[in-house]
Amino acid sequence: MSDLDVRETVLITGASSGIGAALAHCFAADGADLILAARRRIELEQVAAGVREAFDVRVEVIPVDLSKTEGPAELCQAIAAMQLNVDVLVNNAGFGILGQFAESKRSLQMAMIAVNVAALTELTHRLLPDMLQRGRGGILNVSSVAAFPPGPLMAVYYASKAYVQSFSDALRYELRETPLTVSSLAPGPVASEFASRSGIGSLGVFDRNSLPPEVVAAAGYRGFRRGKRNITPGIFNRWGTLATRWLPRMTSAKIVAKIQGRKLE
Repeated sequence: MSDLDVRETVLITGASSGIGAALAHCFAADGADLILAARRRIELEQVAAGVREAFDVRVEVIPVDLSKTEGPAELCQAIAAMQLNVDVLVNNAGFGILGQFAESKRSLQMAMIAVNVAALTELTHRLLPDMLQRGRGGILNVSSVAAFPPGPLMAVYYASKAYVQSFSDALRYELRETPLTVSSLAPGPVASEFASRSGIGSLGVFDRNSLPPEVVAAAGYRGFRRGKRNITPGIFNRWGTLATRWLPRMTSAKIVAKIQGRKLE
């Protein structure tokens, strides 16, 4: 195991596909044991089987719905029942919804906040004290380039990722004098299930700039291990996030609205 003195255990949420599944392979390749969590047991078991076949590591699977209020507690209770300690928490679970906020289903919007914001926060709060006590590990939060501008037609999703980004930066500062690492991974368009599950179908003008989840995960893993604050894979995506720092907020909102509007056509 490179750069690691003792075997670590990594919890990855949203690990049944996409970036989460790819991150599982990244951590396992470095010898870490894994706890994979997501709603879909069959897909989780498939990811776990692939990791076990490729690497000599322990992989536990915990199906859980993090949109439910009791979800984070159930996940932590299941981990405790396995007598495992989480060294690295990867908060990857999340989803988005495309469309006018006023016309959307309230239950879906609230479920998005529960997964993208509440579950991420609660899992961090539940697991961080033990990490500090052991003096090792860290947190990798999957944010998005959507964290930086306002997001008309995906208003709550963009706002939820802004929370993740701000929370990650603040937590990193609080833990700056500890051995723990806090990083955020802010991908742009990714060739995964996210677009279809969000109702997007196509990434429109950004299709040609989308990155495979394996590329995004590898960049996030390397950045986390190197202690980087924020990792944004892809030069196009990095330029975009830099542009939002000097563009007026309503100008950014107008640009995003035009991009999102094309996906609804």
